Amino acid sequence: MKAVVWRGVGDIAMEDVPDPRIEDDADAIVRITASAICGTDLHVVRGTVPGMRPGTILGHEAVGVIEQLGPQVRNFAVGDRVVVCSTIACGRCVYCRAGYYAQCDVANPNGPAAGTSFYGGPEQTGPFDGLQAEYARIPYAHTNLVPIPPGVTDEQALMVSDIFPTAWFGARLAEVAPGDVVMVMGAGPVGQLAALSARIQGAGRVLIADGNADRLEDARLQNAETIDVNIEDPVAAARELTGGIGPDRVIEAVGVDAETAEAGPAAHTGDDPATRRFAEEVRQVAPQTNPHDGQWKPGDAPSQALRWAVDAVAKAGTIGIVGVYPPSFESFPMGKAMQRNLTIKSGNCNHRRYVPGLLSRIAAGRADPTTVVAQEEPMSDVMRAYEAFDRREPGWTKVVLEVAG
Repeated sequence: MKAVVWRGVGDIAMEDVPDPRIEDDADAIVRITASAICGTDLHVVRGTVPGMRPGTILGHEAVGVIEQLGPQVRNFAVGDRVVVCSTIACGRCVYCRAGYYAQCDVANPNGPAAGTSFYGGPEQTGPFDGLQAEYARIPYAHTNLVPIPPGVTDEQALMVSDIFPTAWFGARLAEVAPGDVVMVMGAGPVGQLAALSARIQGAGRVLIADGNADRLEDARLQNAETIDVNIEDPVAAARELTGGIGPDRVIEAVGVDAETAEAGPAAHTGDDPATRRFAEEVRQVAPQTNPHDGQWKPGDAPSQALRWAVDAVAKAGTIGIVGVYPPSFESFPMGKAMQRNLTIKSGNCNHRRYVPGLLSRIAAGRADPTTVVAQEEPMSDVMRAYEAFDRREPGWTKVVLEVAG
């Protein structure tokens, strides 16, 4: 079969690989009908989430049709349309039964202390082959597959594989309550769906900060109040918009590939302390990089979004962090957060906890996450799609890959 394979930092390709097979009685084989490219995929290509094993199939978002089932999968039938939950969970351990699927004690073969397991990730997450392929093996299929309700399209369901639940989880972490002023750091697909999630969960106002004019315009169409970090200081702007108080809640949806402002009052110039600190952070989180031909360049300020979040939020406010950071990331303004009595929550989304409810919401016409989809590309054009997404070209906010078969 055809699949997108990680060969090294800055080096991915479409390759012919062996078809997956049933390896355990709780496995399923799913024929992928649509997959997607996520910012996390860019992290592993850029080298800011290190530890990838060469030959790993990329991707952790997919919908498809069940082709084969192991004998212990009792809740599905061959031919069922399903969405694949991005994080992998056994469904039976104490963590899964409490809803903490991302901290399953069983799924990660590296052991209970290894943390979240997901498709197409580094060795510490399993590793498990990903979903940017024609077929995929789904372990613990009774838990990690969810049926797609009638009337829900593949495109809608695909957004529930990862980014919509992650955005929803971010708003939950931030403790969004009715009437709150919520600020979202990052207007990428997760950030935009975090703005939608905050609205659904009761936010009175939603501010969103980014430096990409194209993405900010998309956010404005969702009635978010936009802040261009290349024109104004996002902290000062947030304070001004909230009468000097700051937003009640902040959702950080940027992660380790954050970038400094290119211009304006928030930009860093020359060899100032912040520039030196950010350079050291890049060396810390991305010991190996391979930028070339304008591609796969790591963000130049790994802690920037976190620092803006801590500075912007109101005293005694809450920050929910769903931007991805590797275990090697060690920079956080803890002292400032403590002195301002901030509550900080972070983590990988417990996808299986939220996927069924979000699918039901979509089926009832009460949410449509496809507003963030900007491009639909055939799997044969995946390399061009990766490159455009990496460069943040206009119109490439979220890329859906149509998989033949």
